[in-house]
Amino acid sequence: MIELQWRAGLDDDDIAAVRRLASAAAAVDGNAPLSDEVLLQLRSADVAHLFAHEGDTPVGFAHLDSDGGGEMVVHPDHRRAGRGGRIATAMVERAGDGPLRVWAHGEHPGAVVLAEKLGFARVRELWQMHLDLPTVFSDWAPDAVEPPAGVTLRPFVASADEDEFLRVNNAAFDWHPEQGGWGVEQVRAREAEPWFDAAGFLLAVDGSGTVLGYHWTKVHTEPEHIGEVYVLGVDPSTQGTGLGSVLTVAGLRHLHGRGLRQVLLYVESDNEAAVRVYRKLGFTVRHSDVLFARSAMFVG
Repeated sequence: MIELQWRAGLDDDDIAAVRRLASAAAAVDGNAPLSDEVLLQLRSADVAHLFAHEGDTPVGFAHLDSDGGGEMVVHPDHRRAGRGGRIATAMVERAGDGPLRVWAHGEHPGAVVLAEKLGFARVRELWQMHLDLPTVFSDWAPDAVEPPAGVTLRPFVASADEDEFLRVNNAAFDWHPEQGGWGVEQVRAREAEPWFDAAGFLLAVDGSGTVLGYHWTKVHTEPEHIGEVYVLGVDPSTQGTGLGSVLTVAGLRHLHGRGLRQVLLYVESDNEAAVRVYRKLGFTVRHSDVLFARSAMFVG
């Protein structure tokens, strides 16, 4: 018998249980079922967390924030028995008359069927693109890509560069529902994560030290050892100078130097300019993350 319980501000044991669920699902599905943003908010009392238990065994988890954003995961050993439907229905009930948007990472077939049954509409698609680094670095000449005159690249310095990074990030992504509007708390939370590596967080600066752009890389260990173009952005005033390509290659060179063979990135499927750049570099689409919403009026 499945038991559902909503909680806020999870403790260490609860967080460990969520991470075990996510790891088990990632090992089977080939992609992470929960986003970084969800994992970073597990201790938050401002977010609703749903645990599904059978006896003492956690079999599922869901996240629902105050803006109606949700994600969920069911342990692979406990799927195809109605547990996902119970969890999703509980999320609908919890959201009440408010907005509700739920990600299906990897466009998991079970999640797609469940969304359709509940009357959700597909409102956004995020592509995960992959690149084979050895092929690129042997067949292409990344060393030929140099910064514009007067621009140098250097690693991020914690407790010194947050404000400048945020200025550029929020200008570059003022249109983006997750990446735009960040504050220092979002940066600090990521700096505290085990994967954070300042050496892989590259800043492009001019002669006065002003940040013009950045390439923040990340290294995953689950479900596979793989690098990521975590976030890449340039100040809108520098667009058209080629700085974005310079930063992209510099980050790829860094990940290649760490011995990584594969790199992934996420991009909006309808961002034709960015997709064109990434395809030119050799990235190909691996899978899609799809956002489902209860109504088109809740898009965003």
